[in-house]
Amino acid sequence: MKKIMTFIILFAAVIVVNGQSKVGSTAAAFLNMGVGPRAMGMGGAFLATANDVTALYWNPAGISRTGSSQAMFEHTKWFADINYEWAGAMLNMGEAGALGMSMTYLNYGDMEVTTLSEPDGTGEKFSAKDLSLGLAYAYNLTDRFSIGANFKYVNEQIWNCSASAFAMDIGVLFISDINDLRIGAVISNFGTDMKLDGKDLYVLHDISTTNDGNNDQIMATLKTDEFPIPLTFKVGVAMDVIKNSMHKFTVAVDALHPSDNSESLNMGCEYVWNNIFAVRFGYKSALLKNSEEGLTAGFGINYDFSNATGLFIDYAYQDMGVLSSAQHFSIGVRF
Repeated sequence: MKKIMTFIILFAAVIVVNGQSKVGSTAAAFLNMGVGPRAMGMGGAFLATANDVTALYWNPAGISRTGSSQAMFEHTKWFADINYEWAGAMLNMGEAGALGMSMTYLNYGDMEVTTLSEPDGTGEKFSAKDLSLGLAYAYNLTDRFSIGANFKYVNEQIWNCSASAFAMDIGVLFISDINDLRIGAVISNFGTDMKLDGKDLYVLHDISTTNDGNNDQIMATLKTDEFPIPLTFKVGVAMDVIKNSMHKFTVAVDALHPSDNSESLNMGCEYVWNNIFAVRFGYKSALLKNSEEGLTAGFGINYDFSNATGLFIDYAYQDMGVLSSAQHFSIGVRF
């Protein structure tokens, strides 16, 4: 417990020093989009459970607690025809820990190029895309305490401009002997700033508009500001209030302290019958002002081919208020 408190205090200190960004002032906001229908069905309250491959996103310390190797692909249909894809795989190496890789890809679709003189479109199209690639490692320091890290490359692109950054997530997970009470803490997206660059910023400039006869076609580049990525400190607790051979009922709460928004809570629960069928409910971004997120729900089916292999399929619905809804689908294997 002393180790856990030390980690939490250190994480909080980093947040106080670095988390000075104002609301909505960070780049790569897609890094805050939750992963996995199971976690999203529970309202995103998954920090302290983190016992499947989506722990690569929620709490990298959890991948050493899965008990198996796993791979999963997720497709999310967001509002405004935005498609969100996530793929992850992890290898459980027993006492040597666990390794994992993940990819996040957000595609905003093609949009028309418009100008002041042609507000209805020039006939050209442009697109915007976000990408994140991660490599994670986790290790069980004791039979109840784990630590993990996820190293990420982050890229955002719009038309012919792009910005990149490198970041890291660090997480810890403690499992008590009180009804499997779990405590998790994560600092996510601790990394470099992002700055747009590309040929769309190239312009022709006249350095002296008051003088005739000078060169008014000098090639120049527009200078853009650097923006931090959304550093977030998160703490979560979860407990299996019912657990036997046929039934398991889990409740969870996560508290979030982001650098680009106000504090909020994610709350959720999961009921599993016979390790085959699961239903989930939750509430995301509670206490957050002006948030369109809220109720979530979902279900999952798990089929074991053997003690070591299996297939799992999950779905979640997320209410987005005036933005309608988001629907999450995933399929995964355990081996």
